[in-house]
Amino acid sequence: MGKKTKNVSAEKKALTLADLPLGATATIVGIISDSRGKKKFADVGLVPGTELIMESHAPFGGLLRVRVMEASMALHSSDAKGIIIKEGKK
Repeated sequence: MGKKTKNVSAEKKALTLADLPLGATATIVGIISDSRGKKKFADVGLVPGTELIMESHAPFGGLLRVRVMEASMALHSSDAKGIIIKEGKK
């Protein structure tokens, strides 16, 4: 009998801000949103190239608090799912 092998997908799921663990740092690499959402994120400094730190997750996954530069802000987790990141050091 031959060995059974797993099919491993070459495509990785993009890491979003909603997936970032507490205390981790990341850099925004893209925004997946309509033009209104992109403007809303840009108005508060969430643009590609911005570094941030995940400060807390609210119970039951409602809100996330992130530190961007010297400001701390809250985002809905549904909005955070539209922000693609590259995780940095913890």
